[in-house]
Amino acid sequence: MVDYLANTEINSQRIAAVESCFGASGQPLALPGRVLLGEGVLTKECRKKAKPRIFFLFNDILVYGSIVLNKRKYRSQHIIPLEEVTLELLPETLQAKNRWMIKTAKKSFVVSAASATERQEWISHIEECVRRQLLATGLQPSTEHAAPWIPDKATDICMRCTQTRFSALTRRHHCRKCGFVVCAECSRERFLLPRLSPKPLRVCSLCFRELAAQKRQEEAEELGTGAAGQPAYVAGAVCGASSGDDDDSDEDREGSGDGDWPSRVEFYASGVSWSSFHS
Repeated sequence: MVDYLANTEINSQRIAAVESCFGASGQPLALPGRVLLGEGVLTKECRKKAKPRIFFLFNDILVYGSIVLNKRKYRSQHIIPLEEVTLELLPETLQAKNRWMIKTAKKSFVVSAASATERQEWISHIEECVRRQLLATGLQPSTEHAAPWIPDKATDICMRCTQTRFSALTRRHHCRKCGFVVCAECSRERFLLPRLSPKPLRVCSLCFRELAAQKRQEEAEELGTGAAGQPAYVAGAVCGASSGDDDDSDEDREGSGDGDWPSRVEFYASGVSWSSFHS
């Protein structure tokens, strides 16, 4: 680990360069003791398709954003505290290689590296930083994680009713609890998921029933009535049709303004290393 870089000029310059690339749209990143350990381009699996994203690993946070001009201009900055991060290796397939999942309580998503070596470098560095951050803060590893959204292209029909076929007129929605791709009819309800948002979010019919039952059980236990089977007002639940202006387009907005990047095959075809770690 490169703790000795914390108060050096080169570390300050590296962090300043990252701040400059994000410009006014990004948050200040320079803090006492913060070290930029590595950076590189990873492919992030978004709702509609996989897209290149720039990632920066600090000793306490993971930062990523959309690429407008590589090494010159980035946007849509996201900051993830490392004490909230858990990693999960994903199996290799002919179409998908060098993948792993970054899981937090608020958001989970899949990324892939240019090679198995780069994937191992990222994973080993992130896990070491997480271990040190948990040790420094005295926190326990997170056990609750948001479900990753299943990409739109993974299914042409609703994953709940298996009847509705998606088209230009019949749009896809995502359940915020399970991440399934569902139709409007199967995702009419909202439920308050405090870890994800202060407002009720779209959930599928199955998750709504499970969440509502769990809430009734909790309320019954608090009241000591044991009447878990009786109808009750479900705090946090909002019934009724979900409008089309909810957060289903988060990934689309995140990717807007991307530069003209080639396909994944072309993107990694040069064989050069797309990530580097500082020492």
